[in-house]
Amino acid sequence: MIRENVKKILSELPEGVLLVAAAKTRTPEEILEAIEAGVHIIGENYVQEAEKAYKVIGNKAEWHMIGHLQTNKVKKAVKIFDMIETVDSVKIANAIDKECKKLGKVMPVLVEVNSAEEPQKAGVMPDEVISFIQSISQLSNIRIKGLMTMGPLVDDPEELRPYFRKTKQLFEKIKEMNIPNVEMKYLSMGMSDSYKVAIEEGANIVRIGTKIFGPRQY
Repeated sequence: MIRENVKKILSELPEGVLLVAAAKTRTPEEILEAIEAGVHIIGENYVQEAEKAYKVIGNKAEWHMIGHLQTNKVKKAVKIFDMIETVDSVKIANAIDKECKKLGKVMPVLVEVNSAEEPQKAGVMPDEVISFIQSISQLSNIRIKGLMTMGPLVDDPEELRPYFRKTKQLFEKIKEMNIPNVEMKYLSMGMSDSYKVAIEEGANIVRIGTKIFGPRQY
């Protein structure tokens, strides 16, 4: 089933849109099946889960951190991940920079935007994104490569359109500013139920879990 799902999704994605297989709670065997079917990027929400899977899978795929990263997990995270999509504070940016410096590694990162401005959620508020990027762009061991957003929990994916659109407008605005050390290349938006709307609004990374692996077993 995983194989067929991956092939179907890949055949439908427009050229230039990257698929991240969101592997939260999935076994290394399931993840390997997705990789064999053509997935090149694995997204993990938790460093602990990523560690277990990475031991089995290694560099057969790229690894993206797509969940909230805690400062005390950064040291392990920078050894596993090829990109961190959820940078949302100066503290976490500094921690990533510091640990990458020790490894002689430059980490590509996306800035997570709280596009719905929900106080209980992670992410930088839209009107603070530009100043936030300017403040962390000087760090020598991270490279800002774009933006990521989740959007609010909704019943109909169409309701996410304004939040995706707002994030895309911000993305374009930052791109035009030509901030040193900032390359606005990736816009990560949309999940299993909303990725088609996200692509219409400009996403070039989509994070898909359930539609690849089936419903989660907790």
